[in-house]
Amino acid sequence: MYRFAKTVAILGGRAGRQLRHGSTAPQDFHSKYGMGVLVSGSVFCTAVWGYVLTQTGIVWNMSPVKRMMPKPWKDAE
Repeated sequence: MYRFAKTVAILGGRAGRQLRHGSTAPQDFHSKYGMGVLVSGSVFCTAVWGYVLTQTGIVWNMSPVKRMMPKPWKDAE
């Protein structure tokens, strides 16, 4: 647990320094590419789920409840 806490503290310090001294990324990235990234991500996610739901042959919600009957008890002889 100590190593995890130490890593979190180090990363937190790095993030703070980037905020104070400024990041090297241009400040207008989101206004320039934000909508394109959002749309392309949505299209990709929709395409992958469309493939999974239609082509992989996964059978959804196949619960055995009310379809399986318990075996009858064997009487002790």
